[in-house]
Amino acid sequence: MLIIGIAGGTGCGKTTVVSQIINELPKGEVGIISQDSYYNDLSHLSYAERANINFDHPQAIDFELLAAHLATLRSGRPIEQPVYSFPEHNRTKDTILTHPRKVMIVEGILIMTNPMIREMFDIKIYVHADSDERLIRRLKRDINERGRDLQEVLNRYQNTLKPMHDQFIEPTKEYADIIIPNNKYNTVAVDIVRTIINERLA
Repeated sequence: MLIIGIAGGTGCGKTTVVSQIINELPKGEVGIISQDSYYNDLSHLSYAERANINFDHPQAIDFELLAAHLATLRSGRPIEQPVYSFPEHNRTKDTILTHPRKVMIVEGILIMTNPMIREMFDIKIYVHADSDERLIRRLKRDINERGRDLQEVLNRYQNTLKPMHDQFIEPTKEYADIIIPNNKYNTVAVDIVRTIINERLA
């Protein structure tokens, strides 16, 4: 099994890059694990308390469960991937049965901040986009898809998201095997990644 980690700041376009990579790979041979599924279970907290959590800090992620699940997949067994609710700021009681594939892509802003998880990646990719572009994408997504209001998104960006990006996420660039600039559609970098994957699969 080939495990690929794809990181980068919020709104950098990781999901787009993932889609571009898997678009021409054989169907059924690529699986995706999202860091968002592995936010800590906060069922013991009230909604108001959960809303004040800094979800852009590495401590917000259950890396032990993620590592255990990746190890289970690598051993050839399926996992029950958690399901996260952004409106509720918490995991739901649902899970998704996720089977091992020849290629597993793990994507998320914080996945390369944890040494244990980094060591499990065969290929580490960092998707880069400038901060203005990332903010615009974050605004559109959080308002349209996650039910946030404009002031809430801007406050979170200014008070937690940007400081956490500068402190924890941007520095993980140094661990990347490949950095993909994603201000525009980047076919060359994505083709290189796809070629590497095809060679490994062969």
